[in-house]
Amino acid sequence: MDIAEQIAQELSINRWQAESVIKLIDEGNTIPFIARYRKEAHGSLDDEKLRNLSVRLVYLRNLEEKKIQVLSSIEEQGKLTDKLKTQILEAKTQVVVEDLYRPYRPKRRTRATIAKEKGLEGLANIILTQKTTESIEKLAEAYVSEEKEVYNIYDAITGAKDIIAEVVSDNAEYRIYIRKITIAEGKIISVAKDSDVQSVYEMYYNFSEQINKIAGHRVLALNRGEKEKFLTVKLEAPEERILTFLEKKTAISGGLTSILKEAIEDSYKRLIAPAIEREIRNELTEKAEDGAIKVFGKNLEQLLMQPPITGRNVLGWDPAFRTGCKLAVVDSTGKVLDTTVVYPTAPQNKVEETKKIVKALIDKYNISIISVGNGTASRESEQIIAEMLKEIKKPVQYIIVNEAGASVYSASKLATEEFPEFDVGQRSAASIARRLQDPLAELVKIDPKSIGVGQYQHDMNQKKLSEALTGVVEDCVNKTGVDLNTASAPLLEYISGISKTVAKNIVSYREENGKFTNRNQLLKVAKLGPKAYEQGAGFMRIQDGDNPLDATSVHPESYDAARKILTKFGISFENRKECGKLAKKIPDRKALAKELGIGEITLEDILKELEKPARDPRSEMPLPILRTDILEMKDLKEGMILKGTVRNVIDFGAFVDIGVHQDGLVHISQLSNSRFVKHPLDVVSVGDIIDVKVLSVDVKKQRIQLTMKL
Repeated sequence: MDIAEQIAQELSINRWQAESVIKLIDEGNTIPFIARYRKEAHGSLDDEKLRNLSVRLVYLRNLEEKKIQVLSSIEEQGKLTDKLKTQILEAKTQVVVEDLYRPYRPKRRTRATIAKEKGLEGLANIILTQKTTESIEKLAEAYVSEEKEVYNIYDAITGAKDIIAEVVSDNAEYRIYIRKITIAEGKIISVAKDSDVQSVYEMYYNFSEQINKIAGHRVLALNRGEKEKFLTVKLEAPEERILTFLEKKTAISGGLTSILKEAIEDSYKRLIAPAIEREIRNELTEKAEDGAIKVFGKNLEQLLMQPPITGRNVLGWDPAFRTGCKLAVVDSTGKVLDTTVVYPTAPQNKVEETKKIVKALIDKYNISIISVGNGTASRESEQIIAEMLKEIKKPVQYIIVNEAGASVYSASKLATEEFPEFDVGQRSAASIARRLQDPLAELVKIDPKSIGVGQYQHDMNQKKLSEALTGVVEDCVNKTGVDLNTASAPLLEYISGISKTVAKNIVSYREENGKFTNRNQLLKVAKLGPKAYEQGAGFMRIQDGDNPLDATSVHPESYDAARKILTKFGISFENRKECGKLAKKIPDRKALAKELGIGEITLEDILKELEKPARDPRSEMPLPILRTDILEMKDLKEGMILKGTVRNVIDFGAFVDIGVHQDGLVHISQLSNSRFVKHPLDVVSVGDIIDVKVLSVDVKKQRIQLTMKL
């Protein structure tokens, strides 16, 4: 297979782009580095395309290795024909390669192999070819042998049918047809194991849908219902058409038709159908997982790229009942200034005491915002905070933040190292405060699967999910860049080319030697070689260092070009106003790029960075909604229009925080009245601030239905 050509076709890119990226990957370059600093080489492909290319490259190379193994195995058996070799070499998927290899794969002992050991292959061939005028019983008599445990003609005929069944089952052409028609015309059906038992799977208690039309989230729901033993799930194939096809292919005629029919039916029902069902269900699951991982990745990206709320002291509030609410005061740099515990909720209900303590903290540390976790007792805490804010004269706001993963982080080894003197509650409160100040820097400390913006994430292939989400985090961190003198080790290890060991070494170097003053000092860090420096240097910023370019995303390899540009136009880097006018001073970009010995795309990137150095891409995202008062579910009325924040996007809609404890659902059918919505991500993303109208409220079931059709 021409892998570069195949990838180019699949991703709708040029062959030279595919070849270039493959070469860069093989040279040890990371995707973020290729995306940002090798744009000329691949024509500015985005991160998503580059990651898809990387995934397909691994798959197709594995496929080619599989073909070589299969061809070698068949050749060793002396059974490799030119036709078979061509079929294997032209196969586009591992499933087809497996189909072609099936007849030659070393088999465990099957009913057919046992029958062959009893010498019944000759009888099977006669039945299969039908080149005889004698009756089956007469033919079978010659194969009866007590020594071979064939005691009568029934045993002989049964063994021959087993051999025929396996021959039919091993035919690659038959399997390809059966798989294709089952997907095209078959159905996936489910029934309840016990219809009297109530569960979240009730809509699937008597469910049927065409295989080629079923949505991914329903596949995952069926899988989970089956795993939890609420459902029985199976495929329903067009059996009659399949059997007719197999009978025609074996050219049934003559007096042995009934025997051959029985063997074919047995082959399909016992050998082919179960295998095809497993393959199709695996394929459906894999496709559904890929879709869910993609949605999870998009949600995670939007969450990580939420704009930081900078320059403000924050009070982190981790709500609870019996054990009390843990509070942590964090300054504008993320440093924890104070921690305490209050007991405003049941069973203690020390509301007035809590208000007094919190008011004192607000005055002492000049707190202007309270970050409240959305977990247990969040609703009760919010009511008390809203009441208290009415009693305070200075402007203080609060926000409910998604605390998913805070408890995971607070009990982790990392949190123990970061806050050795704190208990898990204090760490959690600090995390809740910090994730408002800089969501990216705080959330990278948590396993992406625990952040709470996915769907069925615990049912998926964990390795594939982890790799995909790690890629998303890497892209976000590298897109934003990190401050080399303040970044934590967990944040640094997501930088292109930087391993966990190197990240820790950077932090240790900083603690022992003070702040980094230039990027070249990175080369002194243990185990950071020239390649790692090349991959990561451009993503690490140094503010107020020896070289002002170190504070930008200009790569050290382009420093010379950047200086020449500034010198050519007589501008100092510190002169922000003049740097902002650079673009207008260059009428012929192509000529300047040639003069500098760099590509035009690289020139554009340098100019953008000189104009707006270290611009944070998160600044373009909408700021979160800050509140001073509370809205309860009972306050909601049909037709009410509210402003909300998208918290999670799934295949069938989006969950929106409208200021009550329960998020409301905007179903996919309610996302737009001006166009057909194929997927909710086409309309909304996590973090979006949107206007919604209340359609219905079910207080008992805690369900809110919303619409964006205003």
